[in-house]
Amino acid sequence: MHKATLKIGVAAVLSTLAFGVFAEDDVAAAADAGATPNVGAVIVTGTRTSGIKVENSASPIQVLDAASLQRTGQPDLIQALAQNLPSFTAQAFGGDTANLTLSARLRGLSPNNTLVLINGKRRHGTSNLAVLGGPYQGGAAADLNFIPVSAIDHIEVLQDGAAAQYGSDAIAGVVNIILKSNNHGGTATANAGGYVDGGGRTLGASANIGTEPFADAFLSLTAESKYHGYSDRGGIDPRVITPANQAAYPGMFQQPGYPHVNHISGDAQYHLSIFAANFGWDISPDTQLYAIATAGRKEARAFENYRLPSRLPKIYPTGFSPKETIREEDMGLTAGLKGKAAGWNLDLSTTYGRDKSRIGVEDSGNVSLFNDTGYTPTVFKAGTFIASQFTTTLEASKEFDIGWSKPLNIAGGIEHRIDKYEIEAGDAASRYKEGSQSYPGFSLTDAGSHRRTNQAAYIDFAGSPITDLTVDLAGRYEHFSDFGNAKVGKLTSRYDFSPVVALRGTFSNGFRAPTLAESYYSATNVGPTSAFVQLAPNSAGAKLVGVDGLKPERSTNFSMGLVLNPVSNVAVTMDVYQISIRDRIVGSGALYGSGGGTNSPAVIAAIKANGNVLDSTVSQTGINIFSNAVNTRSRGLEFVTTVNSNYGTGGKVDWSIAANYNKVEVTKINQAPAQLLPQTLLDKTAISDLETASPKMRVNLGALWKIGNWTVNLREAIYGKASEYGSEDGSVYHLTEIKPKAITDLEVGYKISNAWSVAVGANNLFNIYPNGVNPALLADQRAAGDNAAVHVLATFSPFGINGGYYYARANYKF
Repeated sequence: MHKATLKIGVAAVLSTLAFGVFAEDDVAAAADAGATPNVGAVIVTGTRTSGIKVENSASPIQVLDAASLQRTGQPDLIQALAQNLPSFTAQAFGGDTANLTLSARLRGLSPNNTLVLINGKRRHGTSNLAVLGGPYQGGAAADLNFIPVSAIDHIEVLQDGAAAQYGSDAIAGVVNIILKSNNHGGTATANAGGYVDGGGRTLGASANIGTEPFADAFLSLTAESKYHGYSDRGGIDPRVITPANQAAYPGMFQQPGYPHVNHISGDAQYHLSIFAANFGWDISPDTQLYAIATAGRKEARAFENYRLPSRLPKIYPTGFSPKETIREEDMGLTAGLKGKAAGWNLDLSTTYGRDKSRIGVEDSGNVSLFNDTGYTPTVFKAGTFIASQFTTTLEASKEFDIGWSKPLNIAGGIEHRIDKYEIEAGDAASRYKEGSQSYPGFSLTDAGSHRRTNQAAYIDFAGSPITDLTVDLAGRYEHFSDFGNAKVGKLTSRYDFSPVVALRGTFSNGFRAPTLAESYYSATNVGPTSAFVQLAPNSAGAKLVGVDGLKPERSTNFSMGLVLNPVSNVAVTMDVYQISIRDRIVGSGALYGSGGGTNSPAVIAAIKANGNVLDSTVSQTGINIFSNAVNTRSRGLEFVTTVNSNYGTGGKVDWSIAANYNKVEVTKINQAPAQLLPQTLLDKTAISDLETASPKMRVNLGALWKIGNWTVNLREAIYGKASEYGSEDGSVYHLTEIKPKAITDLEVGYKISNAWSVAVGANNLFNIYPNGVNPALLADQRAAGDNAAVHVLATFSPFGINGGYYYARANYKF
């Protein structure tokens, strides 16, 4: 619970940085006590030792409470984290089905490099892989939006490599979501909002209730439902305004909103219903039975590129805009038993998670099927993704008095995990020849079921050899059924020179196993003028372009930090870090077989070997593929200052400052297959997605003012420059830059009674937009009649492309 206060003089000195994450009741209590708001928050992430408080952590960790998560306008966990943590960046727009499952990333790394835990237990990933290019390409991490915000007590974010402690995926850090464990009372919330410039209409409601089903037990139940409407921030599709097409297809003029007929550049529409339950039963003073359950269903659809009337004139005489759809079902279940035996603390648990995504296409058609048979459906079942994870762990810990300043804590555990990933083929009509427009169904060669098993063991020693010195040493061994063994370790230390000053540091190596989706996903991605095959890295086609499967990423992490508590109501932390990743798994750029500035015959051969049939009417064909293409190095600094001020009759103000600086560099390109020459796996666009598409600098300034029954929360997020290269045909590249921007969020709340409170607010109060796409790139796209020119705003924007969002919220507490 990072709650902050800063005296005016200190605020002036540090006013380049900021961060706000406080609960109203806790803030008041902290101010009354005159204590630093963080003091007393016990953490369970990043340490195997019990009773560690956040201010004593040897690793950089931030704690977000329920109130700070809710004060973000939209009840969306990804956005709530992104608004509170400068190093956590949320995806605003995705291509194809990635627009139906947006993700996020920590410290500028892949979403797959951040491990998500629920009450300390590993969370399964989404089945909907982000395939198309961009900074979030390859993301298949846990979908945070299937966790109800109202179910959360707090979140602990460990911003440090932790593979030795938690296993694969924890290179960038760990997000540990701690659920409410109330046995009485509850809350209900309703909210509504929308974008200032139209679209994005949002309605949501949630409720949490705590019960005591029987003595010494609790059951906390949460349900949440949310609707979010389309938005459209696109420009004019150049195809619909050329004199030739206007003359040839007069029906286009009858399309609603002509010439703004292409609606792909905006939010998807979705309806999300989710549920969570947290149960605990103290069978005896030393034994607890516990269980966690989550379930959710999402129905979403997103506009794809407009098709001219020439595609299917007898069915769509004015042209048509296909929509990709998803019906996603997500569930997770954990059951476990904690207890003591012979002085050891034991924890045995089993977690099963499954995400199933049924992909469909609406308002579409199969041109070849219609030409060959005189009939085509307009609604298709394109196929299904299924991802599941089954994890069983046994953990033990015990303290030993060996004469040190504090007892030595020894912890260890074993884990067995089974991962599965499956693609089911689309219906026959969706995969006939080139398939359904906008999203061809998965072919029989795309379909398949894949499985991996993993066994792991870890040991952890933590203690204080002398007063004020903490040392934590962890080691882990893992064996994977598909690529062998991994051995990693971590050393963490902290020395408190005084109650005012402490120095901390960590050194570790880590790894990330490729997700099964990255290894086996295969499909065809199409547009009105292009068709690109996503090749599975271990397919026969991949070998023809010099890629032969994936191997794990390996990392080396280093951090050093300074902790200051100059006075009782001020806390300052500053941590520098370096993360070096070898054999990093990234998506390729566009590799052309035809229609590019440069083409490679091996690309055409790979497409044929993969069994794909492409639309013969498109002007560009090619492939994309994941590979261990690069080594990268991330260097950064994280700064957090929290201060609490009491102005008497003027109320209490919690000031906060937080900043993240993160520079990612590609230090080596590992693969340049001769088969692709003169093309390379990574073009300038792919490299810029890694290095510059996220801003190097982000600063949060926060102030929470509470006076009487009024609460005013002001947050200023300052984003540094971000940039990305783009190209029409892979020959000439143009750089699009988003200049530094300051985004203001404001919420005003009023407590009507002990039960009722209301709030109104705005995210992006002044309706700031990112810079537009490079005019030279747009000119190339328009000259080529490329529908991509509809994306006139930079879709890699870290603060979105929709402008301001205004909302209202009502809360009831019982």
